[in-house]
Amino acid sequence: MKHILLVLSILSGLALSMSAQARDVTFITQLARYSGSGAYFAIYILDKNGKYQQTIWVAGKKSKYYSDLRGWSRASGKKPAEYDGKTGASVTSGRSLTITQNIPDNLIDSGYQIVIDTAVEDARRNKADVSTPFTTAGSGKAVVGSGYVMSFTYDFK
Repeated sequence: MKHILLVLSILSGLALSMSAQARDVTFITQLARYSGSGAYFAIYILDKNGKYQQTIWVAGKKSKYYSDLRGWSRASGKKPAEYDGKTGASVTSGRSLTITQNIPDNLIDSGYQIVIDTAVEDARRNKADVSTPFTTAGSGKAVVGSGYVMSFTYDFK
């Protein structure tokens, strides 16, 4: 009986420590009104030196257009493993996209940036339409984009 309690105690401790290493973050991207097709965009994280860390989401299912998301496509190498399970349909004018991802705690308050590149077929491409520090202080605060993104917000769960 003592061995079972010891094992359960160790497993409980491991479960608690693992849950403290990552958290769910909701990302809301509201697009401005524009004329044209649905927007492709990539939400990704760069470290304090501008080096690519991970893809959060790619809006737009046709991978042949991913090279139009210049910052993200160069940094990530457009490797399917980088965005597998993290893609969805393009988002049209004036619409928003809300996603929730589990993000490692070491990417928060450590000098990392959230970046969004955007592109619309036969229209402008915006490298770093949004670029904002990934901090607890920034949680829930809207950031205005410089292209198709009207506002971007992230919020910790």
